[in-house]
Amino acid sequence: MTRLTDEAGISAVSRPDVARVMIGGEDLDAPTAPVINPARVAEVVGSFALGTARHVDLAVRAAVAAFPAWSALPAAARGEYLLRAADEMAGHVPGWAGTLTREVGKVLPESRGDAAGAVSLTRYFASLAAEVAAERPVPLPLAGRGVLRHVPSGPAAIISPWNTPVYLTFLGVAPALTAGSTVVVKPPEDAPLAVTDALSVLARALPPGVVNVVPGRGGEAGAALAAHPGVRKILFTGSVETGKRVFRAAADTVKNVGMELGGNDAALVLRDAPIGPDLIRELIAGVFGLSGQVCYGVKRIYVDAGRLAEFTEAFTQTAARIAVGDGLDPRSTIGPVTTRAGYDKVLALRAASEAAGARVHVVGAKVDPARWEEGYFVLPTVVTGLAPDAPLVSTEQFGPIIPILPFADEDEAVRLANGTEFGLGASVWSADTERAWRLARRIEAGSVFVNVHRVGASPMSVPFGGFKQSGVGRNHGLESVLACMEQQVVLEFDDAAAIPGTDHWSALLLPPARGDVP
Repeated sequence: MTRLTDEAGISAVSRPDVARVMIGGEDLDAPTAPVINPARVAEVVGSFALGTARHVDLAVRAAVAAFPAWSALPAAARGEYLLRAADEMAGHVPGWAGTLTREVGKVLPESRGDAAGAVSLTRYFASLAAEVAAERPVPLPLAGRGVLRHVPSGPAAIISPWNTPVYLTFLGVAPALTAGSTVVVKPPEDAPLAVTDALSVLARALPPGVVNVVPGRGGEAGAALAAHPGVRKILFTGSVETGKRVFRAAADTVKNVGMELGGNDAALVLRDAPIGPDLIRELIAGVFGLSGQVCYGVKRIYVDAGRLAEFTEAFTQTAARIAVGDGLDPRSTIGPVTTRAGYDKVLALRAASEAAGARVHVVGAKVDPARWEEGYFVLPTVVTGLAPDAPLVSTEQFGPIIPILPFADEDEAVRLANGTEFGLGASVWSADTERAWRLARRIEAGSVFVNVHRVGASPMSVPFGGFKQSGVGRNHGLESVLACMEQQVVLEFDDAAAIPGTDHWSALLLPPARGDVP
């Protein structure tokens, strides 16, 4: 690859052109499909390999073969490997950021944060190695000794999403490797380039077979990976419907499954909330960050009826300052929607809202009006006057369109917030934080924020995951490492004969002595 130097003078690898199948440290040939730029849909950014079930089988076999040696390493040694890999990846971040903007569409500052996750997450989870190795005594009712330990569960499959592909992939890969698992990754087909290159650098810093990558379509490569008997753990981030299919595929071999399945997060703005620039700015970030394509972004806003008009006006006026354009253009504050399906869905929800008689406010500025039709660009849209069960309210829109609805009292606010099958995140906005905390405890969501709700509000030190159909299990922190391990208890008793029931079971299980047979 050619080398580039960014504006800070840091040498970086240029964008990768192909997301290849990589098994056991080797690149394998496969047919390819194009990756397009959602800001310029006629532009092909690169191509990704169409991995098959055969590639998946070879990758899992490589992960199974590498597992005994990798899992047998002391956790500290695995941590050292990962720290060296993070150092190798650090110089590539600027190049990956540019690639991410071209394949996902988001603006460069968002892409830099995404790409940097490969380095920061690898270093963070490597730092947990000592805790992974710890053994804990367990209490016994009799004299003896017992310990609880965690052992690697086996090869893990990571199936990652397109909206934040590098960060969310490494949020699965890094804890799995720290735990002692080997991995097979299926990158997202809409944004496979930067993450595959990051995984390639990681893989080559580790023993062969520890990290394997099979790009491809979800219906073939993803399905084969979810069903493969050699996989013991699946980490999946994506839609509810795809998650259900992964669950079904995993059931035949009773795999351990961890899933984050998106959300329809509610924000509750109480009567005493300080509706000023700070609050509005925070909610704008929570709604429109990454063009609204954030799993725990704000998807519904409920406002005390007495403050609805005031809030809606302030929110809409601020949203009007958003500039939509190519993520590589420094004038853009948000980029296009990433996929054609997502683009069509947002426009359909907007049209359905208009048909239902809602007030639809399309605001913001087009950075490059002459080229607007070349990409999946959608202006920020604020919708009021909807019924509580309208499609825009009850589904996850995953785009730059937001409904704002009133509530009469706190009981109704909680009922509305809890009225879907989603439960990933939520927020309560109030000048009285104790009141907000009381309300937060009544909301059915894995994370409930007070006076904040955006990317960065869920630190790596606290568990993250969803209630109901928003997911299974938790990630972040040591918990996500232990989720890739099995609990094992080792026990010894000083006097086994003293265990309760010994005489009873001995009489049932042991035949009488020969001399006692009549």
